[in-house]
Amino acid sequence: MRVGVSGAGGRMGRLVAEWVAAADDLQLAGLYDPNHPGDVVAGTTVSPDPETLAGCDVVVEFTVPDVVMGNLATWRALGAHAVVGTSGFDERRLAELADLWPSGPPNCIVVPNFSIGAVMMMRLAELAAPHFGAAEVIEFHHDRKADAPSGTALATAERIAHAAEQRRSVESRELVRGARGADVAGVPVHAVRLPGLVAHQAVLFGGTGETLTIRHDTTDRSAFMPGVLLAIRAVADLPEPVAVGLEPLLGLA
Repeated sequence: MRVGVSGAGGRMGRLVAEWVAAADDLQLAGLYDPNHPGDVVAGTTVSPDPETLAGCDVVVEFTVPDVVMGNLATWRALGAHAVVGTSGFDERRLAELADLWPSGPPNCIVVPNFSIGAVMMMRLAELAAPHFGAAEVIEFHHDRKADAPSGTALATAERIAHAAEQRRSVESRELVRGARGADVAGVPVHAVRLPGLVAHQAVLFGGTGETLTIRHDTTDRSAFMPGVLLAIRAVADLPEPVAVGLEPLLGLA
């Protein structure tokens, strides 16, 4: 399977390229990043021309929200399946993607978080939600992350809200706007950005006389790579042209 990487000069893109190059059943076929032309990653030179990924079976997209939709239109036109790790895919953007990618093959999978542990955290939160009156999400990331809140936090809050209506009676008045976090489908979401962090999230549930905390910590970006390789190998066999999340690939759907 010939695999290209878009955003190959970034931290995640470089790591994806290295893991693809090391996989026995995958071939690193091209690297694209207009911000890092000429860099050599995993023995391959990064190109500023998207056409360098022509002929790839799968393109892994790790860029930024401002350019991701244009890139995906290009990969679809080239006939390549897409595995998307770029953040910012809320309901509006997913609807935009459905219009952009109405049929397959090729197919496209958008993954809010490639960490298998994080996927389990979200599923456990979804299972817990009907049994508690209210929930809040606190996510912690490094201070160079492009967006806030994270795609994982957005997806977690939306899944909690879908699983159960929030039943809270908060009497606190915000003395500083935003102190209670952002409202995502009725679930407060708080985003922390600090140097030294990688990716972490806690989901807090409150009920009568008790609380439950479900927390996941990523200590190294290599935690995302088994999920990336899983998506690369499975994207061609997806039953729908656009899928979201690793859950179906892990038997959690």
